Amino acid sequence: MNIEIYNQIRNRILFLEYKSGEILNEKVLAGEFGVSRTPLREVLCRLEWEQLVRILPRSGTMVTEIEFHKMMNTFQVRLEIEAMVGRLAAEMITSSHLDSLEQLEKDCRALINQRNQKALAMIDFSFRSILHDAGKNIVLKDISNQLHSLTFRIWFVIMGHGEWTEEVWALTDEIRTTHEVLLRRNPIEVGDARKAALLRHVERIKRKFLEIPS
Repeated sequence: MNIEIYNQIRNRILFLEYKSGEILNEKVLAGEFGVSRTPLREVLCRLEWEQLVRILPRSGTMVTEIEFHKMMNTFQVRLEIEAMVGRLAAEMITSSHLDSLEQLEKDCRALINQRNQKALAMIDFSFRSILHDAGKNIVLKDISNQLHSLTFRIWFVIMGHGEWTEEVWALTDEIRTTHEVLLRRNPIEVGDARKAALLRHVERIKRKFLEIPS
């Protein structure tokens, strides 16, 4: 599979450059990337497996809809997965990881007066990457990232609504709290903290999503 094309199309979906329900034209995409349809279809099949697109016979490839109830079901599974990520990170965390978290909190705080959704999302990605690197479990990392991708778009949607500072402070506080509990290296405490942080995230999404005019 062509990783570069995969990453570009996946990012366009996640960052809503391709809207939910949009039909992707294989011929146009193949021309843009300068490839035949075969490597492009490999990428689209992978994205379908990740439930980010749906391949429709004789119609094309459609970006999957953002379904609120499906997102909530996915968050239920993520609660347990992210708790496990936290527990493993607590067992294996290094001073380098802790230093990176401390710097990341500062970077996040710096966005308080700068409305940049993609920059905030990249901080979230970096935060997750540090925890995954500390936990050293590739299988868990892949599962965690796939589930995160399924719920990411609904967060990116609500980022554009309501108070920007609420989103920045929420992520800043999550990084700070996680850093503090990781310093004590107690797996159960870290797992509980990660689950609690995700629960707060879900409640904020539910509230803000339902406030968006239909």
